[in-house]
Amino acid sequence: MDLPFTSHTLFNVSMGIYFLSFLGYLLFAASQSRKLGTISTSLLGMGLVIHSVGLVFRWLETHRTGYGYVPLSNMYESLVFFSWTIVLIYLMLEFKYKEKIIGVFVTPLAFLTIAIIAIIPSINPNITPLMPALQSNWLTIHVTTCFFGYAAFAVSFGISILYLIRDRKGGQREEMAKWLPSLPILDEINYKSIVIGFPMLSLGIITGAAWANYAWGSYWSWDPKETWSLITWFVYAAFLHARITRDWRGRKAAILSIVGFAAVLFTYFGVNYLLSGLHSYA
Repeated sequence: MDLPFTSHTLFNVSMGIYFLSFLGYLLFAASQSRKLGTISTSLLGMGLVIHSVGLVFRWLETHRTGYGYVPLSNMYESLVFFSWTIVLIYLMLEFKYKEKIIGVFVTPLAFLTIAIIAIIPSINPNITPLMPALQSNWLTIHVTTCFFGYAAFAVSFGISILYLIRDRKGGQREEMAKWLPSLPILDEINYKSIVIGFPMLSLGIITGAAWANYAWGSYWSWDPKETWSLITWFVYAAFLHARITRDWRGRKAAILSIVGFAAVLFTYFGVNYLLSGLHSYA
C-alpha cells in the first residue's frame, strides 16, 4: 500500500508551519495580542503533529525499502529529529510557564534546523542501508537521549538571548521591557531547561560508550565527537555546579548557557564537517 505523502513532504509542510508560527510570535511580541499568541502556539502544535507523522512515515519508508531502521542514522534524519525535539521541549515549557514571548527566540531554531536539509546540498534525504556499526538497538537510545539534551540546550540558548536583551532594556528604558518576562522568570526557565538537558546528555554519553564497546570493542577512544561531547558536558556541569554551590544566576548564567550551546553546535556540526573520526558517517 502506497503512503499518501512522503515523509519529506510532511517535513517541508511542518517547516513552513514553524516559520508561520515564528512570524505569529513576532506579531504577538509587537502587539501583545493574546489571540495572536494563541494562534502562534496552535500553529506550532499543528506543525509538531505533522512533523511527528512525518517521522512515522520515514520509519515506514525504511521498512518498505527493506532496511527497516529507526530514522536517526544520518545528518538528514538527525536534523529532522533535532527540530522535532526543540519544538516538543519548548511547548512543554511554554505550557508550564505561559511565557509565549520566548517563542520568538526558539521557533527560529526549530525552523532553521529543519530548513538546513534543503539549504545544504550534501545532506542526502535518500534511504540507504545502515553501515554495520549502526545496526544496533543502541542507535535509538544513544541518539534520542543526546538530541533531547541538545534540544533542551537550544531552548536555554534562546532564553539566554532573551535574558540578555531584557537585562539591557531594563537597564535603559523600563517601558520598552514591560512586555518581556521578568529577569528572575527567564533565569528560572533557563535553569530548568538545562536541568532537563544535562541528564539527557549524560545518558547519551553513557549509552554512546556502551555502543562504542559493542561496535568497536572499546568504551572510549577520544574520537573527536566523544571529546567534544565531553567538553559540552563539562560546560553544562560547570553551569549547574556554579548555580548550586555559588548561586550563579542572571547574566553570568545566561552567557555560560550561550557558550554551552556553541559547544553543542560544534559537537554536532563542526566535528562532522571539520574533523574526521569514527563518527564521520553522521
